[in-house]
Amino acid sequence: MEVVLIEMLRLGWVAATLPIIVASIPSRKLRWLRRGLSGLAGRGKTMQSLSQNFSIPHRLFAHFYGVALTWTTLLLLGTWAYAYTVLPLVAEPFSYSTITAFLTGGSSIRTDTSKLKKGFLAWEAVFLLLLLQIQLLSRLYETRHVFHYSPSARMHLLGYLTGFFFYIAAPLSLCGDCAVEVYNFLANLVTEFIVKGKNQMLVTELEFWQFLAPLFKLGWKHWIGAAVFLWGWIHQRQCHKILGSLRHSRQADEYVIPHGDWFEIVSSPHYLSEIVIYSSFVVATGGSNLTIWLLFVFVVANLSFAAVETHSWYRQKFEDYPNSRFAIIPFIL
Repeated sequence: MEVVLIEMLRLGWVAATLPIIVASIPSRKLRWLRRGLSGLAGRGKTMQSLSQNFSIPHRLFAHFYGVALTWTTLLLLGTWAYAYTVLPLVAEPFSYSTITAFLTGGSSIRTDTSKLKKGFLAWEAVFLLLLLQIQLLSRLYETRHVFHYSPSARMHLLGYLTGFFFYIAAPLSLCGDCAVEVYNFLANLVTEFIVKGKNQMLVTELEFWQFLAPLFKLGWKHWIGAAVFLWGWIHQRQCHKILGSLRHSRQADEYVIPHGDWFEIVSSPHYLSEIVIYSSFVVATGGSNLTIWLLFVFVVANLSFAAVETHSWYRQKFEDYPNSRFAIIPFIL
């Protein structure tokens, strides 16, 4: 079951990414695909008029984050409970400390290697889900209190549904290596509760520090990943504040050129910072998780495609638009 889930996630990311990559090829024969994806991906100022018949208000963007936050919370709590109850200790497999303990006759000599690896993957998943939870809380807050969407701002219905796919599959991809075992663990708890009743259940004592301590036993790559996440998160917050402030300073259907922070180098710095945020998951796993790599590639392809459309719109809309700005990736795109 675990293999099936992982393969389905990987297939889903490949299937979602390939059309975007193909549509990005500068060929006249692919113009129809490029226009079709532009219609689906467009929203707000970049939305094509032909897509208006299948559109919904842009403010419904908050639905993504509400669903994603609920789903990620369930995954986080379930994975954390599984890791704490079944695999309370963690050490990176084949790490220096593990090898040293083995050679010196320490407790690791009696540790089942497969269980050690499962424990490491479970606590790594908790770490990644915590980072994603921070991002989702921030985005939900910004959607409701920072952005002030125009009543005329719309997005395509299929793009809306694609957003739900992303925010269901992305958190699951971060814990895919242990998701099936977490499900079985929770299912057994429910079954035991039904059979034995509340009074006969074994109560696990919860000590706050022991609940957190395993996270601090993760490797340096996880904390480097957290630093990359924080870097992208801070800049995205700043760029969203800039975009949100523009709504207060202009008329409902009037657009101005944003300035400040990463807006001075790219047209869509909020997309660039999103790419940085998702790259932190690749860094935190040491680039060893193919599912997370495919998630990251989808994010890069999807946001780059949208950023190029936005960059083109800015250059057509404003004659004085800065020529020094790139679409999304400085000096590259």
